[in-house]
Amino acid sequence: MTIITGRLPGATEWFQHARLMRKQQLCKLAQLGTLVSRISHLAHMLQCERGASNIWLCSQGTLYALECKASRALVDDQRTALHHALGTPLMASSTLCERVASALQSLEQLPQLREAITACSLPAATAMEHYSRALRNLLSIVPQLNDSIDDPQIAGRFVALYSLMQGKELVGQERALGAIGFTQGFFSDEMRQTLVDRIDGQQACFDVFLSLAPVALHEHFTLSVPGAETEQLRRQACTRQPAADKGVLALHWFSLQTARLEQLRTLEELQIADLMLAVDALIARADDYPAEEPLADEPLALYPQKPLLPLVRQQAREIEQLSRQLASMRDTLEERKVIDKAKSVLMTHQQMSEEQAWCQLRKMAMDKNQRMVDIARALLTVKALWQETSKG
Repeated sequence: MTIITGRLPGATEWFQHARLMRKQQLCKLAQLGTLVSRISHLAHMLQCERGASNIWLCSQGTLYALECKASRALVDDQRTALHHALGTPLMASSTLCERVASALQSLEQLPQLREAITACSLPAATAMEHYSRALRNLLSIVPQLNDSIDDPQIAGRFVALYSLMQGKELVGQERALGAIGFTQGFFSDEMRQTLVDRIDGQQACFDVFLSLAPVALHEHFTLSVPGAETEQLRRQACTRQPAADKGVLALHWFSLQTARLEQLRTLEELQIADLMLAVDALIARADDYPAEEPLADEPLALYPQKPLLPLVRQQAREIEQLSRQLASMRDTLEERKVIDKAKSVLMTHQQMSEEQAWCQLRKMAMDKNQRMVDIARALLTVKALWQETSKG
């Protein structure tokens, strides 16, 4: 803030500084919107590559060769665009830097993964887990972008967008799981339970999205609701084994779910556009901030006769609810990281594959009637104590 020589800054200087700070925050938000769009594009292409790779692996290299090649090229294009959108880490928080680093590290491992897929030298379930981890790391960047947001409407739009992106990723995992089962003509009990979990998880994410998204987008969302054919294939996957048909049913399943993902991709674009319009509107009003008269949409301007305390409490509840939703999403991401670390311990010390380590953690959780993340934390604690004992 500029201080005029000989006196302390008065109201005029404080108003000027407030306008400047608000403009800077809003311009940062506009840049974040571009970054979110790049993340959304890259996630979509990764989901396409994951699904095509599953069909390629399960068909022993007889199906989707061109689709694999095309999706890889598109992923690489979007990776380059993301690097440009990220810029430098100098102005980012430490947590955001860690999330970006994890995402980039996963993406840097794609060439080795692709070589193994091309050679059909790893199971489809393992390839799917590698892609899913990369997508988790990529999407985990989004919640960290809104730490500086103090506008409830903007925060709500961010929560709606992230919920939509999470739901879409679960749809992508459902597509990939179904592609594996229908291509190989077999669904294990584990695959069926995972499929049910992914379907249930989608609904929870989309419920949050619909509660916060503009009503105008609700109609677009209905276009992505699974149709009768998809529901029929879901029931078949979860109740009986598919017939051996050389991948015909798998390709039909993949086509139906791809159409659904494309609808959700369009919806993501609309939600991002709505977010950026809201930011642009705030930027346009930034020179008038703070206004001498109450803004038309302020609670005290709309209800001048209402007592102040209930209005403040109402706004506090709304912000608290958004904060809880963001915290819940962040907790889920942290739990996944703990489980991944525990899997690595089992893979290293018990010579298990990634799928075997996951199944072992899940079995331990079911046997002890505990959450998988609690079992994972206990395992990591035991490992840490063992290391300390070894040093002593």
